[in-house]
This record gives sequence, structure tokens and C-alpha cells, in this order.
Amino acid sequence: MVTIGAFALGLVVINQASALDVEPALQRAGVLAGLLAVLLMLVGVLWTRVQPDSPARVALVGTEGLELSPGLPDSLARELAWGSRMLLTATPAATLQLIWGETTLLRRGLLGEGVLTPGPICARCLSTGKAISLVDLRLYPGRAEFTGLLPDLPAVVIQPLALKGLLVLGGWSPRCFSRSDLAWIEGWAQRLSDDLQQAEAQACGTPQTE
Repeated sequence: MVTIGAFALGLVVINQASALDVEPALQRAGVLAGLLAVLLMLVGVLWTRVQPDSPARVALVGTEGLELSPGLPDSLARELAWGSRMLLTATPAATLQLIWGETTLLRRGLLGEGVLTPGPICARCLSTGKAISLVDLRLYPGRAEFTGLLPDLPAVVIQPLALKGLLVLGGWSPRCFSRSDLAWIEGWAQRLSDDLQQAEAQACGTPQTE
């Protein structure tokens, strides 16, 4: 639309410059046509800002898979399998990993050869109890922390689980996670935190208090 407006404005200028007799009617028509062309360019610019182009997907390299830690209670294993599948299908997540304490309970999606080792960014997420969204990982000096999740990830979300666990998701493209995606991730994390704490208490033989 911006290109069409600029082309139309150029035609108006050429038409005015090539006219042999500049009559009032021609001047009025040129002014109106020029205003319309400028208005068309302005609408095109505003439309581009309202609906920006979606970032292209990065060609991530990995093997599709699902890895669950052995020995999990059946109900918790089912919850992890269901929730991770929903995140991978309903959000732009390409891969995810769940860590509870020092144990990796779940890896799903595109899997790399390594395993995520939490570093300073993950530690800050746990200490504050708030999710961290890195919309374009290329801009962050600490991006090497997430190489174990999957190499060359363009975006990462780190969601804390009850100040003891982490749910880390890698996206297909920069700025791919919307507010609704983050809300869905947080909601499942809250539900999952209760299940993990309950399973841990049962494993230790500690009764749950309401």
C-alpha cells in the first residue's frame, strides 16, 4: 500500500510537471490527487505497525522425542505428558524441559544432544519467583546458558515452579510467545507445582497439610 501511494504521488508530480498550461482546475486536481496518495501511504504505514509481519521460523536442529524421568507416579507422568503436549501444540514452543530440584523430570519436543544446566538467568527466575521471557536470545550475553536445551534457540521462556523447579520452553522464532501463551504456561505451572509437591511429600512419607 505504501508503494502504491508513492507511485501515485510520483504520477501526480510528473503530470503537473509535464502540463503545458497550469490551469486552476489542474492545480486543484493535482492537490487532491497528491493528498490522496499521501493518505494512502500513511494508511499503509499505520497498517504495518498494527499488523507487523510475523518473524520467520528458525530452522532448528534436533530430534523429536519425549523423555520422562523413570519412577514417576502414574498420575504425575500422565499430567506431564498431557500438559507438555498441549504447550507444544497450542503455543509456539518447539522444545521444553522441566527441572525439579536437581532432577530433569521431562524433556519433550525437539531434543538436542545436551541437557539444560541452569545458570544465572534461571537462578534469578527462581529467586524472584517470576517468569522471564527472553524474546530474542541473540540480544542476551547469557544465551549460552540455554544451549543445552537446544542450540540456536531464538526465544526462551523460564517459568518457576514453587521456587524449586523450572519449566523452560524454547520458541520457533523471536518474539513468538504472546501474553496468552505466557498466561497458559503460568497456569499449568501453578497446577503442576501442587502435583510435584504432593508427589514429593508422598515419596518422603510426609503428610500433606491443607
